[in-house]
Amino acid sequence: MSLSNWLQRAWYEGHPSMSLLKPLEQLYRRVVMQQRLAYASGAKTPYRAPVPVLVVGNITVGGTGKTPLILWLIEHCRRQGWRVGVVSRGYGAKAPHYPWRVEASGNPAECGDEPLMLVQRCAVPLMIDPLRSRAVQALLEQTPLDIILSDDGLQHHALGRDWELVVIDHARGFGNGRCLPAGPLREPLERLHDVDACILNGALQDDASGYAMQLRPSALVNLKTGERQRLSFFPAEQRLHAVAGIGNPERFFTTLEGLNWRPIRHAFADHAPFNAAELPDDDLPLVMTEKDAVKCRSFARDNWWYLAVDAELSAAFGHWLTQQLQVKVRPHSS
Repeated sequence: MSLSNWLQRAWYEGHPSMSLLKPLEQLYRRVVMQQRLAYASGAKTPYRAPVPVLVVGNITVGGTGKTPLILWLIEHCRRQGWRVGVVSRGYGAKAPHYPWRVEASGNPAECGDEPLMLVQRCAVPLMIDPLRSRAVQALLEQTPLDIILSDDGLQHHALGRDWELVVIDHARGFGNGRCLPAGPLREPLERLHDVDACILNGALQDDASGYAMQLRPSALVNLKTGERQRLSFFPAEQRLHAVAGIGNPERFFTTLEGLNWRPIRHAFADHAPFNAAELPDDDLPLVMTEKDAVKCRSFARDNWWYLAVDAELSAAFGHWLTQQLQVKVRPHSS
């Protein structure tokens, strides 16, 4: 078991050794709070974009479902007639230079798997840069926009924002509720009191802590041909290889089981690079996440597919968000 996997189990299932990390946790909390206070107090000045900025982030390490929410937000903004762009750190990317504009034909090693997937899925203008404020400025220099979404960046206080949305894995929650390295939290739980809304990924209904979001499988897409098939393409009890290099692979495997398939689990680290030698080469079909698919198309076999997944948000969230955005978003004149 890798150190990362061991820590995940210790954070969410408990382990006595986590108490030994309390001094490091206290140091981490102090640094995080000092960084945030520097901007809140005016000691440091964040960059304020000339258009509204909405940040989608989380306070835990690992995937919580931010990317499906970003996709939903892109379509929601477009339905209002707004021009929307996205900025991202581009986790794991090694771009030729920064800021870097992501194109649909891009190399995932240069631009990152999630940014490339977003561009390939919905052709959104997207810029990556570890300095998200610089990414925003570069994107606006190239493209007229009405609103910008920041994929992650909740803790990147150098970028001013108009709204903060936090995505929470409803099933996993916050583990032991402690900050790094003794727990999975990037910031103390009190941070949730300051955000504009919490999105509960996997919740069946809204509650006092946030709005419900469900991830719904919509189709199987062939990596080599782009062919789309209904979920009934595989019969019940179909054995298949399941590949997931995401923050919580078990969520993906459980989804496949919910479709009455029998997945053989192949879990990889979040954002893991792939090569053909690491993946099964027998006659069973292979199904992976859409994010992983962008890294595997060049060596995909005929029976490799990704599961397209769409976010469904509660009606109350859609109503709240529309009211919020209409106050600040000023659409371009036609």
